[in-house]
Amino acid sequence: MKKNTFTFILLLIIGLVAGSLVGQLLVSVPALSFLTKSVNLSWEPKADLLVIKYDLQFQMKLNLISLLGLIAAFWVYRKM
Repeated sequence: MKKNTFTFILLLIIGLVAGSLVGQLLVSVPALSFLTKSVNLSWEPKADLLVIKYDLQFQMKLNLISLLGLIAAFWVYRKM
């Protein structure tokens, strides 16, 4: 597989989603609650330029398991 920016971003997104899914599965395990505690990150760019007006909202819920998925995806990309 060819290394390019699209592949890199796709692998990072897959790693985050996979990590989040594993985190959701581990919520019921009380001993691993420190891994599944989420932090909300949001970014809301807005502008009113008289001709055009936009309002976007981006939100991410990160936990340690999803960050481990992100690191694993980066490692997979490096090994390609």
